[in-house]
Amino acid sequence: MNIGFFDSGIGGLSVLREALMLLPYENYIYFADSDNAPYGTKTKEEVKRLTFDAVKFLNERKIKALVIACNTATSAAVRDLRKAYGFPVIGMEPAVKPAVEKNNNGGKRVLVMATPLTLKEEKFQNLITRFDAEHIVDMLPAPKLVEFAEKHIFHGPEVTDYIKEIMPENIDQYGTLVLGCTHFPLFKQALEENMPKSINIIDGNKGTVNHLMDVLKKNHLLSLSDKKGKVTFYKSGAEVKDQTVLDKYEKILYGSKAAKHTF
Repeated sequence: MNIGFFDSGIGGLSVLREALMLLPYENYIYFADSDNAPYGTKTKEEVKRLTFDAVKFLNERKIKALVIACNTATSAAVRDLRKAYGFPVIGMEPAVKPAVEKNNNGGKRVLVMATPLTLKEEKFQNLITRFDAEHIVDMLPAPKLVEFAEKHIFHGPEVTDYIKEIMPENIDQYGTLVLGCTHFPLFKQALEENMPKSINIIDGNKGTVNHLMDVLKKNHLLSLSDKKGKVTFYKSGAEVKDQTVLDKYEKILYGSKAAKHTF
């Protein structure tokens, strides 16, 4: 059986990339709802409906576990998805806890970059309440980065100008930037180039995949195969067969080694 991965677009590939390294013998179905992206500027009800439609599609293809590789969809729908389905549902959570722990005694603040919906949702606010007792966390919505990502624009003047435009003037007061959207790790190089070197940039992708592995083990769902698994891609319900698109996905997943892999 497959592990389902779902995102509003290509951002979840940054999470799948970690899964392919840690769990290479699993088979994956990746569903990018690119026709309806971005999610971060939609209402909670819209995001929840779109997410449930996508998960229904994945469930019909017999998945043994699901990763909601989208912070916005996690905020809007993960609780109800767990009630609706019998398989494990793994969601995303911004890495606020480790960021606060790292900066609490160092006199630096934490900046969480995410979509507008993620930042205002109850799930994120509860996270802040639990871990930010010293009130050192600030929030930065960056919806346009999702739009750039869906166009496969990760560098260049447009991206640089936008990063400079949204960054706080007093950026030196921050010790950590938390990437609270799975699209944002795709811009890590651009962010590093336009921020002080002293700022640590982190995301929750590796932690999510470690959690996925633990859940698979606990439920005896790990693949016993000794052959590398395959990935099947769907874009808003249609299987992706266009080699140009697949090549772009490969480049995100494998970087310079992309030519050695075929889907």
